[in-house]
Amino acid sequence: MLAVVLALSLAAFASASPVSFGQLIPRQDVQSPINTSLPNVTIFATGGTIASKGNSNTQTVGYQVGLGVQDLVEAVPEILNISNINGYQISNVGSGSINETISLKLAHMINEELAKPEISGVVVTHGTDTLEETAFFLEATVNSTKPVVCVGAMRPATALSADGPLNLLQSVTLAASPAGRNRGIMITLNDRIGSAFYTTKNNANTLDTFFSTEAGQLGIFINQVPYFFFAPVEPVGRVVFNVTHVQDLAQVDIIYAHQDMNPMLFNSSVSSGAKGIVLAGVGAGGMSSKANAAAEAVYNATGMPIVASHRSNDGFVPASDEDFTIASGFYNPQKARILLQLALTAGYEYNEIKETFAASYPMP
Repeated sequence: MLAVVLALSLAAFASASPVSFGQLIPRQDVQSPINTSLPNVTIFATGGTIASKGNSNTQTVGYQVGLGVQDLVEAVPEILNISNINGYQISNVGSGSINETISLKLAHMINEELAKPEISGVVVTHGTDTLEETAFFLEATVNSTKPVVCVGAMRPATALSADGPLNLLQSVTLAASPAGRNRGIMITLNDRIGSAFYTTKNNANTLDTFFSTEAGQLGIFINQVPYFFFAPVEPVGRVVFNVTHVQDLAQVDIIYAHQDMNPMLFNSSVSSGAKGIVLAGVGAGGMSSKANAAAEAVYNATGMPIVASHRSNDGFVPASDEDFTIASGFYNPQKARILLQLALTAGYEYNEIKETFAASYPMP
């Protein structure tokens, strides 16, 4: 059997702390040297359902994170016929606990890893609840033509028909494939290959949840081989930020619009330290007249950028006559928040932020 080199941190496995980062500890069997004819793929593990265990093989809710990167690889030994594997345990938490410390650490380490000529690609194992946020963050902070694949699972490893092992095998196959180059960050679950720029989680429970309804999929797996529908192409409006020396991000809050929404939420965000606000608006970025007046008052008093997005699963928010809001275009609230965070952290002025979002609008 081929050797596997894994980054092991027993403390990281035992702790749910989101700020424990695994140290690289090489483990090589001298009797089974690494196969130099295979590509090299690095796995960054963060936790999530793919690394979880239940009390029975029928339990698909209420399970607990408990498996580390070594467990994931050893459960799918076929991976070692595809690639030499390095592994880092970045965290071991549900994706609801992923924070900017983890996201920035991932971006820093992935950029460093992909700069090594011997590395073919990277896989990030992640919980599905916020997988699209981490993937989009990496889309905006990783500067490489090599494949980066984010993968998770909708069923824990102990469940009947667990989807994690096959998802992991496919993600490593894609990360090792030259066909995955120049495609940005990709998300792969349930045989689909999607762009992190457009892909979102569409259902809280089913396997068939990650896809892009408008832009479509980049490709699919046929007999575990990645097949792409299109040649590589850059998403319209994509911006890559250099976060090499960034240790924290500007606070940006999301406010969810609804009937009888509390207009004071805008003031509360300012009071709590927000430097920007994203509105998950009704329709194409709307809100009540009272909330609209409160938001305008906040903008007039602070100059804070307020980005209007949509609470619906998909859609486009067009530029408005309202001078105090920036239209998100196709960015959903969670992705608009990340883009606004990065722009504010980079020191963009208001008009520069507006132009950053406008870069994704349809041309007249």
